[in-house]
Amino acid sequence: MLKFIKPCVPTLVDAPPDGSEWIHEIKYDGYRTQLIVEDGKARIYSRRGLDWTSDYHPIAASAETLRCSSAIIDGEVYLPDHRGAADFHNLRRAITRTPERLVFMAFDLLHLDGDDWRVQPVEERRDRLQKLLKTCSCTNIWFSPTFEMTGAEAFTAVEKLGLEGIVSKRKGSRYRSGDSRDWFKTKTFAIETFDLIGVDRTDKRGIPEVLLAQDGVYSGKAMLSLPAGQRDEFWKFVQTHATPRSTIKLPGKNATWLPSGIRARVKHLRGEKQLRHASFVGIEPPSHD
Repeated sequence: MLKFIKPCVPTLVDAPPDGSEWIHEIKYDGYRTQLIVEDGKARIYSRRGLDWTSDYHPIAASAETLRCSSAIIDGEVYLPDHRGAADFHNLRRAITRTPERLVFMAFDLLHLDGDDWRVQPVEERRDRLQKLLKTCSCTNIWFSPTFEMTGAEAFTAVEKLGLEGIVSKRKGSRYRSGDSRDWFKTKTFAIETFDLIGVDRTDKRGIPEVLLAQDGVYSGKAMLSLPAGQRDEFWKFVQTHATPRSTIKLPGKNATWLPSGIRARVKHLRGEKQLRHASFVGIEPPSHD
């Protein structure tokens, strides 16, 4: 019986690798998923090896029509919006209510018909995977295409489309479980509005950070890196509006707290549960509606 294989995990980098020895794909904003087909039956596992077959039963049913005796396919389950981009906000709801809307985006082949394909170069694995997927008329299992362009061009393209980022894979590389330097992920940035709940000046680097929340839940912090003039205006704003307690409980935080209703614009990496590489852009002007 085929067993779950720990996935290959790409390393997060600030910019995609350059050169002709790389292939580049879209990074889909969903849940990393492994599909196992054996003797006409399909099993589906989460990134950590939990069995999610019942949650993804429409995808499992499609996978059972693949023309192979056994296969292990690496991919991502995501919810396409009207443009085909990922709708991560509604993904969890779709899993429980409308799983037929989910798509398994297949991007690597680990096993096929008794052979271990992890030792083969990534280009050969993907070529064989694409041929395998053509053996069924699956409307919810798609092949993740490769950009025919440089890493910088691919990143610019997905950034313009508002997608999460790209994954770059070294040509000729084998599939290895765990953290990889053969796979790199480069994420785009988004600018969104959050509740500004306070300012923390206790960072070891001496850089003040703003504390943020969304819908009453702590979202993380963002670096305060405004130009000198704007920074002075911001400090005056904080001193004028300071309040003795936080609207959200944050144990251990020794911050200057702000009252509810103040909104801030923040630039941050897409596709993270909490804010990462975030920087404060400014106060959102109050609405006059």
